[in-house]
Amino acid sequence: MMRIFWRKYCITTLLSLLGCLTNGMAQTTQTIYLSQSDTTKNKFIAVLPPTAVKTTGYLLLVPGAFEQPQDVLAQSGIPAVAAQKGILVIIPVLENGNAGLAIDDATQRSLKKMLDYCIQQYQLLGKSLYLGGFSAGGACVMKFAEWQVKNNAPVQPKAVFTIDAPLDFERMYQSAQRNLRLAPGGRVNPEQKMIAGWLEQYMQATAKTGTAFFHEVSPYSFSDTTQAAVKLLRNIPVTIYSEPDIEWWMQNRAFDYSTLNAVDGAAMINELHLLGNNNARFIATQGKGYRLPNHNKHPHSWSIADPAEVVNWLLSFQ
Repeated sequence: MMRIFWRKYCITTLLSLLGCLTNGMAQTTQTIYLSQSDTTKNKFIAVLPPTAVKTTGYLLLVPGAFEQPQDVLAQSGIPAVAAQKGILVIIPVLENGNAGLAIDDATQRSLKKMLDYCIQQYQLLGKSLYLGGFSAGGACVMKFAEWQVKNNAPVQPKAVFTIDAPLDFERMYQSAQRNLRLAPGGRVNPEQKMIAGWLEQYMQATAKTGTAFFHEVSPYSFSDTTQAAVKLLRNIPVTIYSEPDIEWWMQNRAFDYSTLNAVDGAAMINELHLLGNNNARFIATQGKGYRLPNHNKHPHSWSIADPAEVVNWLLSFQ
């Protein structure tokens, strides 16, 4: 292990010289810590293209809530396939950690800070930026893409994809409240309680409530007739993956369509089409959702997005 000091950051780099074997493909990775005192957050794993492959772009790939970069490497082949095709992959743990919805301004600013660092560290200026994420990480990158456009950032994403991400937090909040109310036998789903609590806490912190709050924080809002957020993406290629396996959700969680993130994704892509975005896609998969290592069936999983299909789609926008 070697220590490198760059400006005010203390960076610990662990370089796997022989590569790590993930999803059957060798990878060379670096783990970078941006904080001298805290190695639990504000860090990222970089998956590097082989030395014989020219780096043509970079992908900011954000994990879901409570996930670590190692979880992404274990659950998805996207980083390995992307690196083999010349895309450097950055998998972060955000400055405030990955235990939230990652849609607040502080998180977006920390993501920009990390992106700026990576551009300099890996000499990525002028190369293609791609954004992707799973679950809350997908909401994070969709919001970040809009944030970059809105702020006229010098680096704009070439394409964005999400994997079963919640995008309309008004729908999500109302659904969570309903699920808590209807919980069979009073058995409250802890995830639904946590989601409602997160949003209520954030409302209090911002001193805002109601529809205006949700329109401001959501990457997409069904009820926003001005289309303020979605309009920002009308010129950016977008793919949304989801597996709306309603029978599994009803049988295993007592959830119906109102709880599925697919509702947000389909509505957003439909509005992007109507706004003239011909590179917006909603991909509904069937029977692809499972979680490693036991291949347990779960439609809310990284596996619904085929790595080769994702990477080839990204590379079509350079």
